[in-house]
Amino acid sequence: MPAGHVYVRHIHAPDGSDGVRLLPDPRPNGAPSTSQQWWPPVMLDPAWIDAHHTAFDVYHLHFGFDAQTPQQLAALVGRLRRYGKPLVQTVHDLRNPHHPDRRAHDAALDVLIPAADCLITLTPGAAAEISSRWGRTAHVLPHPHVVDEPALSRPRGHRAGFVVGVHAKSLRPNMAPLQVVTALTRVVPDLPGAVLQVDIHRDTHDPAAGAYAPEVVAGLRALAGRRLIDLRVHDYFDDDALWTYLQSLDLSVLPYTFGTHSGWLEACHDLGTAVAAPDCGFYAQQRPCHTYGHGHRADLDGTGPGEALLDEASLHAAVRQAYAHRPAWRAHPPVRAAERQNLAAAHRALYEACLS
Repeated sequence: MPAGHVYVRHIHAPDGSDGVRLLPDPRPNGAPSTSQQWWPPVMLDPAWIDAHHTAFDVYHLHFGFDAQTPQQLAALVGRLRRYGKPLVQTVHDLRNPHHPDRRAHDAALDVLIPAADCLITLTPGAAAEISSRWGRTAHVLPHPHVVDEPALSRPRGHRAGFVVGVHAKSLRPNMAPLQVVTALTRVVPDLPGAVLQVDIHRDTHDPAAGAYAPEVVAGLRALAGRRLIDLRVHDYFDDDALWTYLQSLDLSVLPYTFGTHSGWLEACHDLGTAVAAPDCGFYAQQRPCHTYGHGHRADLDGTGPGEALLDEASLHAAVRQAYAHRPAWRAHPPVRAAERQNLAAAHRALYEACLS
């Protein structure tokens, strides 16, 4: 749960040979059939467990519990216990990138991680933190491919120049794009043929939108006016447009100040786009990438992110390394296919162990 997420789909065998069947995500009441908006998953409701406990064997939770209180999650766990249904929890986020204050997510994990019959995470560093904070052992299983065929095998075009990209999206709370972009304007112009492209969603310009960010928009426009960046404002990319965008970059710089793991990084690995990732979280343990120093001074005390700390020298070094070492690392499709089969077998084995 949620079954429709690309990660969840790709930890199971594409041909169904692992024998695992996912129940489809129920559409919440009131959600239009054409809606792409995020809705709290219906399967988190204890009433759904009451009504459907005979339809599933194992409850495997990945994402979607951001809006649930600890009391609601405890009620969910209680229902699963009532019906003897094992809880498997994949810990993707030890620090939620959508929450400025970490305390709500910590409280949710304080319910789910001790209660889980089986824990999975994506990197050794995350497993070590889980062990340190909760005394639980998590199985480390890598993130599967994000990009499907034929894009996974699509050759990268040969071109002159070097495109450094920063995508600010709709400015999640863990992003400091203006700070990162400003620092990049002091290194990219020194690299022959290099350009700095900055993408941002249109809703950041809309005063009626929740993502409205006039200071960031004004700062980026000022840099564009000085011809230091190629600023592109647009709506969300669909998957095909996103893969095309990523392959148009030589280096994608992740402007994150906190977080844990990244599907964006995995997509870049699939497509042969180098990544410069911050040293917060465990991004560098996922796939080969360049790293730089970025984090928040006050994040660990639970009071909120506080001041963003960017090590500009390390960011410049990461960009220069990516520029000097081309082509970038890229996943081999047969290796990704084998990895997916191995992940399917590993998950099947863990489910069986929970049921034994």
